[in-house]
Amino acid sequence: MIRWRYGTVRAVRGGWRGCTELEVDVEARESEGAFSCRGLAYDELVGAPEAGDRVLLNCNAIAKGLGTGGYALVVALPDRLPPDVEAPGHIVKARYTPMQAMRLAVDEDDSPHRAAVEGCEDLGGMPVVVADLHSALAPVLAGIHATAPDAKVAYVMTDGGSLPAWFSRQLDQLSDRLCTVVTAGQCFGGDLEATNVHNALIAAKVVGGADIAIVAQGPGNLGTGTVWGFSGTAAGEAVNAAAVLGGRPVASLRISEGDARERHRGVSHHSMTAYGKVALSGADIPVPDELPAELESKIKSQLAGLPDRHRLVEVDCSGLVEAMEALPVRLSTMGRGLDRDRVYFVAEAAAGRHAALLALSRG
Repeated sequence: MIRWRYGTVRAVRGGWRGCTELEVDVEARESEGAFSCRGLAYDELVGAPEAGDRVLLNCNAIAKGLGTGGYALVVALPDRLPPDVEAPGHIVKARYTPMQAMRLAVDEDDSPHRAAVEGCEDLGGMPVVVADLHSALAPVLAGIHATAPDAKVAYVMTDGGSLPAWFSRQLDQLSDRLCTVVTAGQCFGGDLEATNVHNALIAAKVVGGADIAIVAQGPGNLGTGTVWGFSGTAAGEAVNAAAVLGGRPVASLRISEGDARERHRGVSHHSMTAYGKVALSGADIPVPDELPAELESKIKSQLAGLPDRHRLVEVDCSGLVEAMEALPVRLSTMGRGLDRDRVYFVAEAAAGRHAALLALSRG
């Protein structure tokens, strides 16, 4: 169920590309009193709210105390509806929900890119870095550009987390370092839209001109603590997609020294399941040459359990921390930064470095 509320915009706090952040006074209902909270509006869906606007809100995230998505989401400005926008495209994202959006996908008839996408038979060995979490995007990108500064990098966003790409502040802050953002499946809001990961990778190459692609879900990983119950299984499926298209899959490891949950210490069970059971194609798996002393033997033992179809590659990590510190974004995974989970970020940057070396070897 949705926790519906009416509210009034007290102030516009700011925003970033595609989003307006608000301070909202929420009206009382019989089950609770009035309160104020942060609100978020996706401008292309509902319009850009202004101070004094009455808003219809979805307050589920506020009620549950969610971290990543802890906003009252604006569903509509009932007294000031935005104008209709006539545009090409009939691909529906967030299908059959009240907020379903019509988008122009690269692979549909009306797209100027249809012929290029349809005519691409394979990726020609393009490196494709696959990651579990959205927080991997920045360190992978740092690792790539620390090694191959001129490499053109595309981000393919999958739909395991946030559906609107606009929710990611990282994408806004890293936009000048990416040649394109392709939103695949049910997610939307990228520079390009695609119906699935396969055509998203093709679009990254033939439309975006990418030398390397990074595939990861948007913000807001879903996990239940069970063997199969997490959205990161899609990382294994992305390895398969990259391989079947003639790309070079690079499977980044989710390694942690700071996560208090045993299933994520050392190599996360997400990586072990996604690459050990879901990925049926072989991938390069970069391993940092610097591992925490207290976890090194555990990590190597875990990696020894991966199938022989994968190739473990030790990566020289010199200079990667400095490259990550120079990024315009604050590194964070589950609330932990470089100081609390250094190996997580180093492992992701190592995957970026390995992909860059592969790209350089291809010229």
